[in-house]
Amino acid sequence: MSPASRPLTDPAPPPLLPLPDDWQRALAVVAHPDDLEYGCSAAVAAWTAAGRDVTYVLATRGEAGIDTLAPRDAGPLREKEQLAGAAAVGVSVVEFLDHHDGVIEYGLGLRRDIAAAVRRHRPELLITLNHHATWGQGAWNTPDHVAVGRGVLDAAADAGNRWIFPELGERGLDPWNGVRWVAVANSPAPTHAVPAAPGFERAVDALLAHRTYLEALTDEEPETYVRRFLTTTTRAHSARFGGEPAAVFELFAR
Repeated sequence: MSPASRPLTDPAPPPLLPLPDDWQRALAVVAHPDDLEYGCSAAVAAWTAAGRDVTYVLATRGEAGIDTLAPRDAGPLREKEQLAGAAAVGVSVVEFLDHHDGVIEYGLGLRRDIAAAVRRHRPELLITLNHHATWGQGAWNTPDHVAVGRGVLDAAADAGNRWIFPELGERGLDPWNGVRWVAVANSPAPTHAVPAAPGFERAVDALLAHRTYLEALTDEEPETYVRRFLTTTTRAHSARFGGEPAAVFELFAR
């Protein structure tokens, strides 16, 4: 077969590695209520069941996320649903930074707020959602996800430098250089994974907690939709993880 007629094939992607588990405290920072429930709550459920501490920080209250509800009504409702979703996977601390849903701006203000959260909670593992311009299959990502994801990656270093945002030190938030990894959930370029089966049912409960949002999003019965979505996404990369359903992450080590 000549080079011109040889079929062009991409090399098989490498196996996904197990996400490191030699840590005790994690901080998940995302843009909206439901981001973590769509992204990696099966992993969170397994972590909290193993006695690890996970805290959630949300940049917004998701107030612009339901077309049929005005932001003043949607915000409190989505906050309540997020608290229930977090509780379903063993997370008791949820904070909101009150940036504006849909128009989060990447910049110093966002970096400062995330760095402050890192200094408050002093995690070893930082978690966020896909910061790339697209999802898998080329679907365009939202500006909020991109801005917050980038902000988390930058704030991992900002939090440890006393000369960046010195006003945080004046507020009693001492530098924290203990972030060892940033794990980006649902990245189109995953490198690591956590088995999804042990936490799957609690992940279903967590996403179902966003019932008002789901009912506005789809005409499908909520539990049918949630089980189908989470089954599909946790099996999307199982061939790279020994056939196991998995929550996948792009891992950055520091």
